[in-house]
Amino acid sequence: MKFHKNITDAIFRSLHEIFEENKYADKVIERVLKGNPKWGARDRRFIAETTYEIVRWYRLLREITPQKEREIESIFGTYCEWKKLEPSDTIEERIESVQFIRKIRESIPDWMDDLGVSELGEETWEKELSFLNQEAKVVLRTNTLKTTREELQKKLHEAEIDTYVPANYNDALVLSKRKNVFTTPVFKEGWFEVQDASSQLVAPFMQLKNGMRVIDACAGAGGKTLQIAALMNNRGKVIALDTEQWKLDELKKRARRAGASNIETRIIDSSKAIKRMENSADRLLLDVPCSGLGVLRRNPDAKWKLSLEFIERMKILQQKILTEYSVMLKKGGIMVYSTCSV
Repeated sequence: MKFHKNITDAIFRSLHEIFEENKYADKVIERVLKGNPKWGARDRRFIAETTYEIVRWYRLLREITPQKEREIESIFGTYCEWKKLEPSDTIEERIESVQFIRKIRESIPDWMDDLGVSELGEETWEKELSFLNQEAKVVLRTNTLKTTREELQKKLHEAEIDTYVPANYNDALVLSKRKNVFTTPVFKEGWFEVQDASSQLVAPFMQLKNGMRVIDACAGAGGKTLQIAALMNNRGKVIALDTEQWKLDELKKRARRAGASNIETRIIDSSKAIKRMENSADRLLLDVPCSGLGVLRRNPDAKWKLSLEFIERMKILQQKILTEYSVMLKKGGIMVYSTCSV
């Protein structure tokens, strides 16, 4: 298969920034694709998917690339052999040679494999790794403040975006095939948010009722905050807290688009911000900062940036948040603690 030079150069540049300059894959790919608006949808999809797949399988690809040729270009060549984009007489044999070494076969660092086994046991860790190496689906959450799941699905179908309804999720739709949903009129009108299926399961645990005072204490850009507002039918108060003002600014924009009018944002700039809200929340969500090991399907580059030392620091931060922020909950209230970690 013959590749255009500007396509391969884009992939090589992306991989160089991710591995050599330690930049985040999603930001790198977004910037690279914006850099050439003349690329068609097929080329853009090939660049993004190929880059992510090489990042996901980087250790395996390095291992089966000839010893003296482990440059990014050579690893790309090995990937093309593996995916049958280029002919090869030896690729199957090279892959077979590492099939019994889990950390190479599943393409993860040594420390992560050791940690997974010690935390979950061999059998569970094997299943978890297999799942985490599958490409993530694009999942939407219907904004029930504006529409129903059935109506959203119909409108997306009219825009040639087909979806299906997953089991056990009240408001979710899964894209049958990856497409850009952010240019659709229904997105601009606030009919949905992109939100992972597992993330959509968190807010229902809070047993929300109209009129409650709810605090989302680690709100970030507000995916769960918006879901909470919708579940409360815009009644009551949702206070979104974060230590980063830019994230709260993004949440305000998303809330306006979603028609979520009961959200108030507040910056955590000192311990006094927490103290002022002591014993005030009927419901408290602590969706704490974490390693992100549970979402490697979506962010495969994280496994090459994380370290055991970082995870230990996260544990200390999580304990600090759990201890200090829990004072905001009223007696008899419900606090939900969640992470996207294994």
